[in-house]
Amino acid sequence: MILEIRTYRLHPGTQQEFVRVMREEAFPLLRERGIRIVAGGPSLVAEDGHEEAYLIRAFDSLEQRDVQEDGFYSSTPWHDGPREAILSRIVDFHTIVIEASEQAVEALTS
Repeated sequence: MILEIRTYRLHPGTQQEFVRVMREEAFPLLRERGIRIVAGGPSLVAEDGHEEAYLIRAFDSLEQRDVQEDGFYSSTPWHDGPREAILSRIVDFHTIVIEASEQAVEALTS
């Protein structure tokens, strides 16, 4: 199993709305595309004055990750839906992808 951990550095004052849009609008679209959401939400600390958030997703393989993400990020529901509300709040983001057991993924799932 592949675990993708993404952190977002956000513009000041946007964390609460970013997390709301992510959870209420983006998560359902991701799930519709078969992308497994493990967890996501606000960081408890701010770095260099920037609020932050995170998203953890699980995939069966790197190939599945590529196919599902390409499908999601090129989809009309993403482009016509929460895309602008999400992207406009992000200063930058960082992604790491690691191998993980199903048990580890289950333990992290919120």
